[in-house]
Amino acid sequence: MIIKSVKYLTSVVEKSKLLDDGVCEFAFVGRSNVGKSSLINNLSGVKALAKTSSTPGATKMINYFSINENQARFVDLPGYGYHKAGKKNQELWSNLIEDYLLYSKNLKLVLFLIDIRHKPNELDKMMLNFLLQTGRNFIIVATKSDKLSKGAQHIAIKNIAYELNLNSQIIFPYSSLISQGKKEILDYLESLF
Repeated sequence: MIIKSVKYLTSVVEKSKLLDDGVCEFAFVGRSNVGKSSLINNLSGVKALAKTSSTPGATKMINYFSINENQARFVDLPGYGYHKAGKKNQELWSNLIEDYLLYSKNLKLVLFLIDIRHKPNELDKMMLNFLLQTGRNFIIVATKSDKLSKGAQHIAIKNIAYELNLNSQIIFPYSSLISQGKKEILDYLESLF
């Protein structure tokens, strides 16, 4: 997939506002501070498209980004698992994620982000089970791969696959810093059109 243009479209905080116009969507989901915004910025080639923050929990809404004049969209979902957000905000963001994954008619693929340096935790396993139950098509993006050597990346991917009981072929090592995995993911997205 060659991205020629990208722009912010809108943000929503309730199910009734989800976009429903037949445009193919690729959604990004993962724990807070796993690198969702950095991945979106790197894939799109626009550094400040999605807001990045060193503070977890910065994404509080569902953010839509138009790709190639609405040929497709990137959808940035709120991160989960940020304890300092407070129970009320955690529930709000959790409901937003659930509503989008359950009810979006445009969703083509979920890019499920997991930090390559850590084993998937219980929240990650709950998200995986939710994706499996809803029948959503997904891949795992193992972020922050530049922090590990190639050999350690290989071992980490095998461990993630084992922990989640998945085929390691759907796990893509990724680094926003050095664009490792960018071509592979964009090629994969293009294959879905």
